[in-house]
This record gives sequence, structure tokens and C-alpha cells, in this order.
Amino acid sequence: MTIVATFQIGKAGLTEGVIESLLAALKNHRQVRISVLQSSGRDRNSMESLAEDMKNMLSEKQSGNYYTKIIGFTIILKKASSQK
Repeated sequence: MTIVATFQIGKAGLTEGVIESLLAALKNHRQVRISVLQSSGRDRNSMESLAEDMKNMLSEKQSGNYYTKIIGFTIILKKASSQK
């Protein structure tokens, strides 16, 4: 059984606090699930741009490769392993 950190993004959207919380969660977890709530004005295009913005902001704050996958209104965020 894998323990996965979960987050919710609402009407405030992607804030600095959300990014800091994601970075803290990625220190202990390799995968994070982010539910995008209806109050954020979600649709397929905004989900893709939100995921891309999230990856860019995380890369700016902490170097590393991040991958996203969108399933419905959930973004799965994974940190790439640092093994060569």
C-alpha cells in the first residue's frame, strides 16, 4: 500500500503557500494528488495550464524534474527519481 499526499486547490488557485506545501510534501512523498475544486473554475484547458504552471514554479523553487498526469479533475504530481 502506497501512502500518497493529497491537496486541494480552490478559488484562490495556485498560490505561493500551495507551492511551499507541495515542496514540503515532496520531501517525504514521491507522488502527490491534487484535487482541483469546482470553485476554481475548472475545465480541461485550465487543468493543463495549471499543471504546467505548477511544474514551472516547483522547478524554480527547487531544482528537479516533475511530471504531471491529469485524470478527471485530479492532477497527479510525481518527482523524478534522482538515480542515474
